Amino acid sequence: MMQRFKVVVFDVDGTLLDTSEGVIESVKYTIKKHNLKELDDVTLKTFIGPPIQDSFARVYGLKGSILQELATTFRNQYKDVDLLKAVPYEGIFDLIQKLLDEGMKVAIATYKRQDYASAIMEHFGFDKYTDIIYGADHENKLKKRDIIERALRDSGVTDYMDAVMVGDSDNDAIGAESIGTQFIGVTYGFGFKNAEDVNKFKNIGAASTCLEIASYIIGGRDED
Repeated sequence: MMQRFKVVVFDVDGTLLDTSEGVIESVKYTIKKHNLKELDDVTLKTFIGPPIQDSFARVYGLKGSILQELATTFRNQYKDVDLLKAVPYEGIFDLIQKLLDEGMKVAIATYKRQDYASAIMEHFGFDKYTDIIYGADHENKLKKRDIIERALRDSGVTDYMDAVMVGDSDNDAIGAESIGTQFIGVTYGFGFKNAEDVNKFKNIGAASTCLEIASYIIGGRDED
């Protein structure tokens, strides 16, 4: 039976890793250092995944140079203290190995800055499964679609319909759709809470576990 996809691209925060502890600790540190109003736990969790400037702008209504100051504080704290405070999701390594055994390539596309992405993927051993690891630029000019596309180009795939993006947020879904890549939304992360959230976007499935991800990816491609 012909495999359904040639490349599977994974997001990091809320998809491969539960990075909540490290990100939230660094956000709290930044808030305290800049004398901003403290936030409740629900709001703090919304900082996980998107570019950090966007989150501070959204939550506090800020704009201009202060956002870069906040981002610099956050990044220094995250890089030096909190980056590795994360946990791989149950079954994620088994899933990746199964995809590789089926002859698929695995790639990673994340809004984490490139140096952070490389460091955390190496620390948790994801680099043993793929060297296609792409993150955001230092200025956060790259959109998620740009990062996904870089990963796909590196993988050698030419028809983006032969690839599927797996992620937990609207950024992942929108980025995938904008370049013509299939999408699976996971509901165990930080963005999508249920299948209804995923179904607001073009997708081929909503998965609540890594095992469910496998069920959408591994199979036969429909013949024309």
